[in-house]
Amino acid sequence: MMNMKIGLSTCGKEINEELFSSFRSAGIECMEISMPNDKHDSMDFGLLDSLSRRYDVEIWSYHLPFHAFKGALIDMSALERDKRKYTLDYYSDIIKKGTNIGIEKFVIHPSCGPIEEDERMDRLNFAKETHMLLSEIASKEGATICVENLPRHGLGNTSDELMEIVNCDERLKICLDTNHFLKEDVCESVKKLAHKIVTLHVSDYDMIDERHWLPGEGKICWNKLYNNLKDYGYSGPWLYEVGYVSKTRKRQRLLSPPDYVRNANEIFGGGELSVIPSELLI
Repeated sequence: MMNMKIGLSTCGKEINEELFSSFRSAGIECMEISMPNDKHDSMDFGLLDSLSRRYDVEIWSYHLPFHAFKGALIDMSALERDKRKYTLDYYSDIIKKGTNIGIEKFVIHPSCGPIEEDERMDRLNFAKETHMLLSEIASKEGATICVENLPRHGLGNTSDELMEIVNCDERLKICLDTNHFLKEDVCESVKKLAHKIVTLHVSDYDMIDERHWLPGEGKICWNKLYNNLKDYGYSGPWLYEVGYVSKTRKRQRLLSPPDYVRNANEIFGGGELSVIPSELLI
């Protein structure tokens, strides 16, 4: 079986020719567009398409905007109907622009901010309703909504709850974030979720909180996770969501695109993972 394509999220970096060139030079074949919330409205999709073709780097997925704080205007699970409608309208516009240049997968957070237990069921039901509506909109544009598992108190923080969300519409799929499950072993979760997983956010963590470290810097058993994904039929790219700089780990140098390619090939080969010496900041 061939190795997976290697992909990398833009992780908020400026999306320009230099970025595409650095991906191509390192052997990164695809990317996920992920930007600060204030950059989406000014995204030049025509330029994005041009750079993708020029450097032969596929735009595999687009991470729809999200907020980490409670009460945000963009929230698929908002208790307020007007917020849910605004979210659907805003996402719909981005999806239409993205599909016009061939982007087919759109990653979404099913909620934002910490969710109180006394409102969790209501938020979950509203989230399922809006996900069904957005899935219908995306389907008409030839796109797929990929629901990401969230850490801590977000919706989809267990494999069971994530499946409850995506099962509300057969067209919904999963973006598995490998460092977001804090209540279960992600290697085992794959067995339950695999038939719905179409894309990944690859990163490592300490099993305490999300860290978005490079594999080998945390505690995930990468050979087991990689083999489980292959065995259960995952066919998408091995796509990292790891920034060049970490807020919780001070490395001796910044990460660069070749580091991700080397790391992926070490995982594909089943060997020991080399890491850059670093100091924990937590």
